[in-house]
Amino acid sequence: MGQEKIPTSYEKQLVALGRTLQILREEENVEVLIETTLQYLEAEFDYKLLWIGLYDRVEHKLKGIGGRSPNNENPALKQRFILTPGDLLEQVVIQQRPVGVPDLREEQRAGEWRKIAQKCNIQGTLIFPMRYKDRCFGIAVLGSTLWGVSPRADEKARLSIILGGLAAALYQIETDWQRQQQKNPQSLYNLLAKLRGCRTLDASLEAVVEQTHKFISPNRTNIYWYYPERRYFWRRVGNYQKTPSFGDFTQPASGVMVSDLGSFYQALLCDQLVAIGEAHSSLKADVTLRLMQQIRARSLLAAPIIFQNELLGFLAVEGNDPRIWQEEEKNYVRAAAQLLSLIAPLSTMETTIEQVKLDSALSAGITHAIYTDSEWKQTLQTASEQLLGRLKADRFLVLNYNQENHQFDIIYQSHPPNRRPINSPLATPGEVDTKMLQDSPEAIAIENWNEDLKLMAWRPAFFDLGARSLLICSTSPGHLLEGLVMVCCDTARSWSYRERELVGLVSRQISLISHQWELQDNSDKQRQLFSTLLSAVGNLQQSTFSAAQLERTCLQQVAEIMSVPLAALVTWWPGQTTGRIIAPTVRNAQFAVKNDLAVPVQTDALVQWALLQTTPEPLFVQAVDLPLETRAWLCGPSISQILVMALRTSPGDSTTESHQPTGILLVADGPERRWSPDTIKLMVVLVKQLAWSRREIMLTATLVETKENLECLNWYKHRHLEDFYRNFYSGLKKLNELAEHQGTFGNLQVMRLQQILRQLNANIQSMRPLIKREQWEMSSSQETITAATLLRRSLERLEGIIQGRQLWTQVHSEGHLTISGDLMKIEWVFYEVLLAAARRSPQGGRIDIWCRQSHENGADLSVTDSGIISPALLADLQALRSADLLAPSPLDEPPGLHLAICRRIILQLGGELNFFQLEDGRITSQLILPLSSTQFTTS
Repeated sequence: MGQEKIPTSYEKQLVALGRTLQILREEENVEVLIETTLQYLEAEFDYKLLWIGLYDRVEHKLKGIGGRSPNNENPALKQRFILTPGDLLEQVVIQQRPVGVPDLREEQRAGEWRKIAQKCNIQGTLIFPMRYKDRCFGIAVLGSTLWGVSPRADEKARLSIILGGLAAALYQIETDWQRQQQKNPQSLYNLLAKLRGCRTLDASLEAVVEQTHKFISPNRTNIYWYYPERRYFWRRVGNYQKTPSFGDFTQPASGVMVSDLGSFYQALLCDQLVAIGEAHSSLKADVTLRLMQQIRARSLLAAPIIFQNELLGFLAVEGNDPRIWQEEEKNYVRAAAQLLSLIAPLSTMETTIEQVKLDSALSAGITHAIYTDSEWKQTLQTASEQLLGRLKADRFLVLNYNQENHQFDIIYQSHPPNRRPINSPLATPGEVDTKMLQDSPEAIAIENWNEDLKLMAWRPAFFDLGARSLLICSTSPGHLLEGLVMVCCDTARSWSYRERELVGLVSRQISLISHQWELQDNSDKQRQLFSTLLSAVGNLQQSTFSAAQLERTCLQQVAEIMSVPLAALVTWWPGQTTGRIIAPTVRNAQFAVKNDLAVPVQTDALVQWALLQTTPEPLFVQAVDLPLETRAWLCGPSISQILVMALRTSPGDSTTESHQPTGILLVADGPERRWSPDTIKLMVVLVKQLAWSRREIMLTATLVETKENLECLNWYKHRHLEDFYRNFYSGLKKLNELAEHQGTFGNLQVMRLQQILRQLNANIQSMRPLIKREQWEMSSSQETITAATLLRRSLERLEGIIQGRQLWTQVHSEGHLTISGDLMKIEWVFYEVLLAAARRSPQGGRIDIWCRQSHENGADLSVTDSGIISPALLADLQALRSADLLAPSPLDEPPGLHLAICRRIILQLGGELNFFQLEDGRITSQLILPLSSTQFTTS
């Protein structure tokens, strides 16, 4: 139950609370504020012990300001209480939460308050913080003579309001005081006055230490100066002048090593104030512990001294005890350090000017060497010697970015005689590092690669050879990476602004050399590629190659020119549904293919993608995009980047393809491979040359085979004709001998026998020129025949077919025409035309034959039928050849083969034979023959 007096009314409580809060808002005297609060607590709450103490953040103590006690022991209420870790008062101050104690007399963590409670017989106690804006300004102790006091919710609320109001009033008083101190920076005026009279840097440093120590009153004030070559802060000036012994922790440290305090060093580099005090640190716990052990202190303010982004040292205010630093103290230390940042460079102005002159001379020497020395390696050697001597470094490297292989080639490096060179090439670093190298306007410094996460991909290669720190700069800052300049040191060290600036200047100069080297390298590569291309094309054009030899040679040339571990072919004949894999023996099993598998041309994804490619360039494919069916034969696990191109031989620039592709060629490499435009152009040339050469070889082989077959057939037929002629001639001879004995036959039989003999003799005589003059090539003769006779003979030969198919024929003749030419060939050609029309006509169909004069010297014999003919046959008959001689064609077999032969014969005889389709769908075969010179034209 609470100890509140029974109020006369709820409104009186609110009135009392409001009156007290108004006083707290308007009063500016601390004693009046404390007394007003005590009076309110005494009047509104029934507590025997009331005490208010203010919190001293610097000393970490509570100072009693006033209170009420049962026996009026004012000395106890005015004393100071030191806060120690673990006691109740510190818990309330740190956590800023109220704590209730059932019996303060028995509480072990109460400290001095336990004695006071025993003396005043105080049991149940409430310790309440006075907090405002997450800051504790003090605490209030409210004690009762009853055990286990527990205030109600409304009591806690009023206590929180009244003590929060008191904290807000104290905060306003403190803020006004700080503002007044800032408006009157007398301490900084005193410091400026001291610095104005200093003639040397050391005198200025001593003045800063003296004034800072006087303003803040720490145990020690020191200035540590940075030694970049050894990454060490040495104590240059301090208010303690003697060098301390190792075990004397009351004296300042002689120096601080950066190697163990990475985050502290990085904070200083970033121009951050480092504050370490009671229950607060700007650094991590482990770094804080090591730092405080090195400087031998328990509290610290460290402000960096930085000039042009270069860390010169830091101003340190050190305390032997924990301390909470005030904002004005932090501001003063930072301002003093910034004043030193302005003063320090002045003391080394002459040295800086001399170094600038030396750096300018070095840069000018490199520029002179670039424009006067024709040998770029000698120029880089000169730059390397001068730059390494100036920076006291160990290695100098120039790297050029290889876009095709996505890596950095080391085009020049200098290293100590007893050290091995860095292996080339270097893989491209990660995306973040690449962007950093590309965007940085100046050289990037790595002081200790053990601690720095930059360029992690390169660290093992450099670490193994002793490199620990480096400067690296792009030769084209702000643009796409073209090259890099690196300076490495075998020990961890810092790099000054002047050193970074010098490396950046040299890298921009070396970019000219890098471009010169790149041009020379590209020229050498172009020359080599051109020579290789000429050799490759020459090899592909050798007429002695078979198709297999040509394919193997081409694959070797492509693999060599494109520097790929795998080059393979998938080939097929036009009309085939499966392709054959051709690939040389692959030494690296990671890029293997299965040569024994057949590739389905119509369904394989890679083959179809290549065939559907409309541009003349090869198609780029990622292996991860391939389906399992393709990966079954393209099975190398390291295959990642693929270029594939179809073997095309379409003549002309037509967008329609008249030649069917007969294969695809592919090259494959790992995931880091990038294909340059020149390499792709070479691949296009080689693939096109392979396609045409391979087609020529295949076509030649086909024609040779056909020629051999025809020669055999011609020889076979000719021998049969010779045998037929010999036997038939022998029979005629015997018949003639028999005819001489007329007495054994009647006159009628004799006349009939003589007629048959004359016919047989005429047939034999007609075959005589065929056998004698047309053994291996055709010859022609000049004879005449009437068109009517030609039509009659042809229809007589077709009489059996016409009657069998019940065809109706109609001859339309316009005048009497006499045709001149090789009658036997003309007769057989017209017979072949009528035979084709009869065979394609439907059962019971109609054939119209037109005989008319087409022009002054020509006879037009046209045959029209209602049959069906394929458009492909019509197109090939018109061209007398297939568009693709290797592809299947309607001219490969009858009737297309016979009609094409007829058309060639008629053209040789000076006539024409055309085939076309009328608008109504009927087929017309038009034969135009020369008229005899005795023919009279009738109108």
